Amino acid sequence: MITIDGAAKSGSGTIVRYSVALASLLGKEIRIENIRAGRDKPGLRAQHLKVVQACQEMCRGVVENASVGSKEITYTPGGRFNGGEYSWDIGTAGSTIMMAQTLLPLACFARKPSKFRLEGGLFQDFAPSAYHMKFVLLPFLKQMGVQVEFDIIRPGYVPRGGGIIEVRVEPAGKLKPLNLNEQGEIFSIKGIALSSHLKEKRVSQRMAEECRKVLGSYGYKAEIEKIEDESSLQGGAALAIYAGTSLGNWIGSDRAGRPGRSSESIGRYVAERFIEDVRTGAAVDRYVADQLIIYAGLAEGVTRYSVPRITEHVETNLWLVEEFLGAKTKINGNLLEIEGIGFT
Repeated sequence: MITIDGAAKSGSGTIVRYSVALASLLGKEIRIENIRAGRDKPGLRAQHLKVVQACQEMCRGVVENASVGSKEITYTPGGRFNGGEYSWDIGTAGSTIMMAQTLLPLACFARKPSKFRLEGGLFQDFAPSAYHMKFVLLPFLKQMGVQVEFDIIRPGYVPRGGGIIEVRVEPAGKLKPLNLNEQGEIFSIKGIALSSHLKEKRVSQRMAEECRKVLGSYGYKAEIEKIEDESSLQGGAALAIYAGTSLGNWIGSDRAGRPGRSSESIGRYVAERFIEDVRTGAAVDRYVADQLIIYAGLAEGVTRYSVPRITEHVETNLWLVEEFLGAKTKINGNLLEIEGIGFT
């Protein structure tokens, strides 16, 4: 049995999610202790619990003590994930994107194609956005051999959730490593300014205009599509931009709306964070920096890529691939090096 301290490193729900996913891939029993011990609401939250239950269902496993608030669980997978169609509702505005990113590695190594329909939050603070996953993370994973179709069926926001995504994944076999030492020149910036039930306040227009204004002050132009949605369960907004580079890399930035956060402040935030990451010269943005590590650990060969900064999430995911996979990792300045195990 592998024992993982859920309070180590970032101490976040990421430890629970990826630990259960990697245990499912490897067919190993795990115990996770001190789950989110340092957080305001320690233990499992609804979104973490749903991931555990999904992995249990996919791999015909057994889990003990899995309930909201649990600070320790034991999980034993029953076998490799075969693929197929599944649907889960988190039941809150918890992140469907974090859930999708957890289940995706299992689908990559399934015996047949997979389809997931997930309901919950799509745009919120402290979680990747649906647009960032679709337009930034997935193009990198495509380079590694991961084939994913990702559709936003309905936006979902805090507090009601109710957003829906559909994810279709083809089995990948062995993953290929990445070699992304340099950023390259920014040649195209695109984006999406989404608002739901806020047409009269011109939220999409205002976010897009402010973002373009700030980017323009640094010499960049952006094409930002404005979407005025009426399908979500509540009012909400999100802005995302993403840029391609001459070396085939992608860099993104995004922010969700919330009460008291002006459209203009969202536009400025997204543009300024994008500029911050671009100015580091890193090949990836601050979000993809940790999201690629699991795939690099599973790939065949050495993955190298430069990141804007070494964050707790980067350190946490490096620790997890070392603990579970035995992958060798190095940090040299802002360059990550991960020697994958060639998992199949």
